[in-house]
Amino acid sequence: MSLIECESIYGNTKWVPKDQLVFRPAAYAVVLRDGKLLLVTARHGGKYALPGGGVDIDERLQDTLKREVREETGIEIEEGRLLHFEESFFYYDPLDEAFHGLLFFFLCKPRTFDLLEDDQVDDLEAEKPRWVEMSALTENDFQSPAGRVFQMLKDLPSCRAG
Repeated sequence: MSLIECESIYGNTKWVPKDQLVFRPAAYAVVLRDGKLLLVTARHGGKYALPGGGVDIDERLQDTLKREVREETGIEIEEGRLLHFEESFFYYDPLDEAFHGLLFFFLCKPRTFDLLEDDQVDDLEAEKPRWVEMSALTENDFQSPAGRVFQMLKDLPSCRAG
């Protein structure tokens, strides 16, 4: 039996039989506004994450992106360019499920700005949508792989302070 090394949502390593992996493409939004980044908090783990999630079988990436951001934060976005792609093998501890993920991160513009109240978010993993000052964040504030994307984002000329 072939085992695949997966990263758990808590940052641990979990070895999973290959035949138990679920193939999961996903789209995530990197939304900036006045030096702030749109974030949600991961219910399990308590770290920041970028809004987004899995692509439904009949859905385009762009439609997933808009749907997930609306469900998790309440705002409407305009999808922009692909910022980053990452392949990931991850283990979702709360449901005892493992995924082979294809993760697409898009730079997006907000079309609306008012976030859902915390009790209005109806999502398995995302909660507490917030606009967070980029200057107050470090890579360690994020659940993987969002931290790596945040580090890339800080290096973009349009996102540097000053």
